[in-house]
Amino acid sequence: MTGTSSQNDRKTAQKAVHARRTPPKARRSGKTTGETTDTTGANDRNSIRPRFWERFPLDRLKPAEWEALCDGCGKCCLNKLEDEDTGEVAFTRVACRLLDDATCRCTHYEIRHQFVPDCVTLSAETIAANAYWMPETCAYRLLAEGKPLYPWHYLISGDRESVHAAGASVQGITLSEFDVAEEDWEDHILATD
Repeated sequence: MTGTSSQNDRKTAQKAVHARRTPPKARRSGKTTGETTDTTGANDRNSIRPRFWERFPLDRLKPAEWEALCDGCGKCCLNKLEDEDTGEVAFTRVACRLLDDATCRCTHYEIRHQFVPDCVTLSAETIAANAYWMPETCAYRLLAEGKPLYPWHYLISGDRESVHAAGASVQGITLSEFDVAEEDWEDHILATD
């Protein structure tokens, strides 16, 4: 899914891209967090163990620690296209209807499944099956792959805005899925790094 010199060539090259969200359970790529409903500790750095992401495997994290791994980039809330033949996943700038483009946060996180029933609820048990469609910069994916967090992750930088300052978020670039027909998503594929 590389860029081509003309609009017609681009359309032809992307016809193989099947306009569906990621596979059945991971169909909607929403907020990637555990089943906890108590996220009050997620914003309180004192309720989590020091440098927990370096000291404990994902399956031994406390709910607040699991929630704290989210860097707030918003990329998991983008709708994606998956090539049926290659399995390649392309991120679009078409976001879940619940994503706030300014904050890169879900507007109804606690009750999101009432509005988006197929929003993925990621857990330590499901990360392996879902990592392929998650952003390469995602803390959940990085840790599952044995990699360190990026310096701009707020757990490292101490600043929730550093993900935006580093250009690692989708802040200010998304379109609501209400505004773009699914058959037009391929027109909004984001360039890969």
